[in-house]
Amino acid sequence: MARPLPLVRSRAAGGSAAADRGTPSAIHRLRLEPDFAEERRLRRLGCRFVAGVDEVGRGCLAGPVTAAAVILPPDWMPAGLRDSKLLRAPERERIAVELRTGALAWAVASVWPAVIDRINILQATLLAAGLAVGRLPIRPDALVLDGSLALPDAPLPQRVVVDADRLCASVAAASVIAKVERDRLMVELDAAYPGYGLATNKGYAAPEHRAALARLGLSPIHRRSFASCAEIEQLDLWLAEVAAS
Repeated sequence: MARPLPLVRSRAAGGSAAADRGTPSAIHRLRLEPDFAEERRLRRLGCRFVAGVDEVGRGCLAGPVTAAAVILPPDWMPAGLRDSKLLRAPERERIAVELRTGALAWAVASVWPAVIDRINILQATLLAAGLAVGRLPIRPDALVLDGSLALPDAPLPQRVVVDADRLCASVAAASVIAKVERDRLMVELDAAYPGYGLATNKGYAAPEHRAALARLGLSPIHRRSFASCAEIEQLDLWLAEVAAS
């Protein structure tokens, strides 16, 4: 289990302990530019290397769930860094290049639909995040994570912050790295499994994706355990490939 951080402990609205979780103020949550407040707080507690962790693709019907972990130098971030959802694709690509060269360490990991369908999307998301942290070339002293992405098996202090991908620089960096990597994978999958528009919809449940599912059936990289896919049959074109794998 993660070690407690008593100086960054907060309480939930009902009064029960919510260890190592942060709920930003209303004014704080309106900010679009991330800062280093959480990372500095952890460094004051003796955590030299603080990694931000975020995921992308959790709600998709197809493709992997991808997570990234990033350790930034103190008080450095690329110009224009924001939550990946607030950036256009060219901005994400430019920032990702700067992060790969300027970060102290970064790593990415993906968990694919065959595993997602076996262990469920929550466990697959935690697995991807844990793998990304484990692949960092520098061992982090603490983690900052977004929302509900606490890693119960990581033996590290963890700070889970609501909207961390928008508010915390290292988590925003992880969101960009994860998004760019997953988008690249989805373009490759679109070439391998044409007809679903994966290069455009990135596997999300867009109307054209749902229409393609009704017309073509499932491909091997669709998540059969998801409700929107559960009653759709495998496309005959891919059955030989599935059998071979």
